Amino acid sequence: MADASALWGLLKQAADPSVAAALEMSVESDEDRALNRINPLTYAAERGLDEEQTIGGLVHAARLGLFDMSWNMLCPGCGGVLESGAALKTLNHAHYYCSLCASDYEPTLDQLVEVTFTVNPRVRRIAAHDPDSLPFAEYMRQIFWSSSTEVPEDVESVVQNTTLDVMELAPGEKAAMSLILPKGFAIVFDPVTHSSLFLDVDGEETHERRNLSLVFTDSHAHSGTLKVQPGPARISYENKAARRTLPGVWLHTAEMEKITGGRRPFLNATRLLSNQEFRDLYRSGTFDPEQRFKITSLTILFTDLRGSTALYDRIGDLAAFDLVRSHFGALLDAVAAEGGAVVKTIGDAVMATFPTPDRALRAAMRMREEMRKINQGRGSEDLALNIGLHSGPCLAVMLDDRQDYFGQTVNIASRVQGLAEPDAILATKPIIESSEVARLLTESSYRTTPRSSSLPLRGVSEAFEIYEVRERETAEAA
Repeated sequence: MADASALWGLLKQAADPSVAAALEMSVESDEDRALNRINPLTYAAERGLDEEQTIGGLVHAARLGLFDMSWNMLCPGCGGVLESGAALKTLNHAHYYCSLCASDYEPTLDQLVEVTFTVNPRVRRIAAHDPDSLPFAEYMRQIFWSSSTEVPEDVESVVQNTTLDVMELAPGEKAAMSLILPKGFAIVFDPVTHSSLFLDVDGEETHERRNLSLVFTDSHAHSGTLKVQPGPARISYENKAARRTLPGVWLHTAEMEKITGGRRPFLNATRLLSNQEFRDLYRSGTFDPEQRFKITSLTILFTDLRGSTALYDRIGDLAAFDLVRSHFGALLDAVAAEGGAVVKTIGDAVMATFPTPDRALRAAMRMREEMRKINQGRGSEDLALNIGLHSGPCLAVMLDDRQDYFGQTVNIASRVQGLAEPDAILATKPIIESSEVARLLTESSYRTTPRSSSLPLRGVSEAFEIYEVRERETAEAA
């Protein structure tokens, strides 16, 4: 790519320089497969980089055209990628079927949708840009399995030890494999079209050959389970798909369970949607207004300036405007520093999201400290900030061409903030019960006290346990 050097220069200005330099070096020297479906969390860990800065760097690199972003729907059973697209809006089915596991899944953003990055072919062409050219083992490693799957380095040996036979069929081609089926459970599976046939091999061994057949089309298809005796078999294949297929007979063994069951952390869609740099760079078009994506757990933070109307009367419009603007800047910095994102502002209130409760609580602690610094600099207590936190399931939606969140979790977080006072952060029981939050509170100068056994929240039928998170000195003085 002729202007790649200029783009790398822009990336170093927009993103963390160490991350930009690492990405440029990777493109220059890493092997092909290391540049395909990069897992940002693994990439950061292997190079000693900050996770949030690495995510931000890759987001900027994708915006510049150095890398391509991919949203992948995962199977939690085998770790396979059931569908992949350049935008979240391409994952437009209510359910996805894994024919290898014979299971149906709903695309929850925090559990089953990962985001990866692949070098753009104009910057460097790698083998994965032409997946139909990849050998069977490399196709499994680079295309079928997700970035969350712990694929062994010697994937060729693993595939050889877990398959009886594999073959390659061009579009329109017919072929057959003859083999001896051992007792146990076998799966005839093609990772390209996601087609499968289960074989329950049991009973007395026979010398009579069984004839089986499987037709591949472009849709995921599971052909059920056949019970057959151990012994010789001939499996006929016909490829009616538009692409090359790679059928193989897999043995359901401990070694297969090991490779399909191993998992490592990955960048899920919820975390990316709650990343400030992503929201700033991709303000619209992430998904369609008609789409509703479920999130099993998201942490919502609401803030509001207490007495802001009186503030304008007390210090004047211009001074109050500057003060409120500095307050917004401090809140945005606190949110971004903890890997969160500001969803919207409503008057003097802020709604922000975080992938985990501990990040949200850290951001709240930062906010309190920043408000203290601003007030100390002015020699007054003009800024009084109420903060409320709650965590739970919700829907990711598009409202007014902006990504937003909807559901009772959002309502509860807003109501909790409405009960808050500037001298304490209010958090619900799901926040406080988080193991990461418990560790944070142990290591920090804050402690929790229950506000009441349970409190009714306006518009919410269920009573909630709410806790005050205060600095120890403040709590002890009270």
